[in-house]
Amino acid sequence: MSGGKDAEEAWWQRGLAGDARAFGFLFDLHRDRVFRHAFRILQNQADAEDAAAVSFLELWRRRWHVRVVDGSVLPWLLVTTTNSCRNLDRSRRRYRRLLESLPHGESHPSAEDILLDLTPNADVMVALRELTPRDAHLFSLVAMEDYSVSDAARALGISPGAARTRLHRIRATLQRKLGHDTLVSYLTTEAT
Repeated sequence: MSGGKDAEEAWWQRGLAGDARAFGFLFDLHRDRVFRHAFRILQNQADAEDAAAVSFLELWRRRWHVRVVDGSVLPWLLVTTTNSCRNLDRSRRRYRRLLESLPHGESHPSAEDILLDLTPNADVMVALRELTPRDAHLFSLVAMEDYSVSDAARALGISPGAARTRLHRIRATLQRKLGHDTLVSYLTTEAT
């Protein structure tokens, strides 16, 4: 089997029937896109690899609950990757707070903190932390992965009208909290 959504859906059905090769095919098909999505959010290769691995593990573990959109598991994988990234980021912040609470001498920013401060994607993590999980998923699918509002809505199990309303609210929230249009420009005009 090769190419197209129909082929992917056929491989998915084989995977549900217990064919391990089918999951290998799905991994090969989507691993690069899932990794790039995680890396855009986390800006750290090792963390992005971890988030991608967790996403594929969850694909296997929760295979009976995966929402297939237009014959593809990719939207579900991207939403799961966003969750994995948020969890890794939350863990990283807890670890930093712990380190900051320990007595120490003169403080110097870490190389990671300097890098995150220099990249516009630091704003992406701030924005994702400020949004509800469903809004973060919607934002990442539409703004970062270029899914249409309709496809993102279907992946999240909401109506396209509800998705447009949420995107309007997300845009207003980001403009208010961040004070600029950096992230707002990610959102397509279809969302308005």
